[in-house]
Amino acid sequence: MTDNVSPLILEHLKALRNELRDFKAELRSDVEVVKSRLNSLEKQVAFFHEGIAGIHIRLDRFDGRLDRVERRLDLAH
Repeated sequence: MTDNVSPLILEHLKALRNELRDFKAELRSDVEVVKSRLNSLEKQVAFFHEGIAGIHIRLDRFDGRLDRVERRLDLAH
């Protein structure tokens, strides 16, 4: 009976090893997808911040121009 058990155990261990190998390969693939998507999100956030910085620069210029107009019209307090 022990002669039949050893090959059966080895067979199960080999099957488990193959399943684990497949799982690891799938996990690596999934991690690469997540990394790629995270990289894309980081770039989008960077562009978003760049856009907001540009808006702030324009608002600052408009604020300066408005101050000059108010001074010329003697509206500044």
